[in-house]
Amino acid sequence: MISLAGRDILHAWGKFVFTGIGLGLLIGVTLVMAGVYRGMVDDGKALLDNSGADLWVVQKDTLGPYAEPSSLPDDAYRAVLAMPGVAQAANVTYLTMQARKGSHDIRSMVVGIAPGEFGTTPGWPPYLVAGRQITRGHYEAVADAATGFRLGDSIAIRRNHYTVVGLTRRMVSSSGDPMIFIPLKDAQEAQFLKDNDAIWQSRRRTTANPAFNRPGTPGLLDAVLASQSTNTFVNAVLVTLQPGHTPEDVAASIRRWKRLTVYTRAQMEAILIDKLIATSAKQIAMFLMILAIVSAAIVAFIIYSLTMDKIREIAVLKLIGTRNRTIASMIVQQALALGVIGFVVGKIAATFSAPLFPKYVLLVPSDSIAGFFAVLAICILASIVAIRMALKVDPAEAIG
Repeated sequence: MISLAGRDILHAWGKFVFTGIGLGLLIGVTLVMAGVYRGMVDDGKALLDNSGADLWVVQKDTLGPYAEPSSLPDDAYRAVLAMPGVAQAANVTYLTMQARKGSHDIRSMVVGIAPGEFGTTPGWPPYLVAGRQITRGHYEAVADAATGFRLGDSIAIRRNHYTVVGLTRRMVSSSGDPMIFIPLKDAQEAQFLKDNDAIWQSRRRTTANPAFNRPGTPGLLDAVLASQSTNTFVNAVLVTLQPGHTPEDVAASIRRWKRLTVYTRAQMEAILIDKLIATSAKQIAMFLMILAIVSAAIVAFIIYSLTMDKIREIAVLKLIGTRNRTIASMIVQQALALGVIGFVVGKIAATFSAPLFPKYVLLVPSDSIAGFFAVLAICILASIVAIRMALKVDPAEAIG
């Protein structure tokens, strides 16, 4: 029997192809949005992997250092290092800010790394694509290649300038901002130290406070003034474990004896995914639902339109005894063909456009497979209206 679907596609191939391209662009946007979510999750996992830590010790009752602010004394790592099962403990600071190169700003996460050795001290970038690691205590930086900085560039962070001595790759924050690594002391100054005017105003108010000028408290005022110009805080302590010790046991010991909050890798990953990107995930899901509805409406409209154009042919088929099942299958075949063309166009569009997005877009095969079957399901559902209309056609219209 003549394939009504194939015949109609050949007869109106222009309308069919252009509709498939339009549908494909919608499918491409859908795949990219799914890739944006996958990229956000991968950014969070990359942040944890690149830190090189097994445990994160943060301020008590906070979700720091990534989801909430956290502040610890910079000598807290010594107490943590003395705990059983701890191999290495290193201070770290994280500060999201604008780094400047001349008049150009780049949004980045500035990471303060503790002095140590590459490969043993947690917090250091695990590998470089160019240059070397930081070897001096001040004014050197290692930047992610996504910042656009090059070796030898001078960048401004707060009041100081740093020379880029190394470049790394895929070192990003949970929000996708590229990282810049600088020495810990410099990072503490950038994050916690007030500017000169603020320090002067704070000292003036402290000096005028009668509580610090009472008889019998010699040196108290000097100690307070000195504390206002020092940087003795960090955001977290990164911990690596000795072989044979489980993260849960060591974390429980630190929580009990040091009165600090400690997160394992699994707990920190849950915080990043369930807390930081939860709202973005819901927003992306809403957009995916809207795009699915729009795609279904487009397929339903074009299939209905094509079916209306061949009412007489359908009546002829019914007049010669063609079963309703055969007519319905022809319409479904046409809808599925439209869906396949749309998916192929969408997949190609998503693959070539993903690298152009400012955020990392991760296209995984499982999403493409699920998307393909979802498109076919949408096309089948969208063809129901056309099928119902076709089955109601009176055979007498063939000779009317």
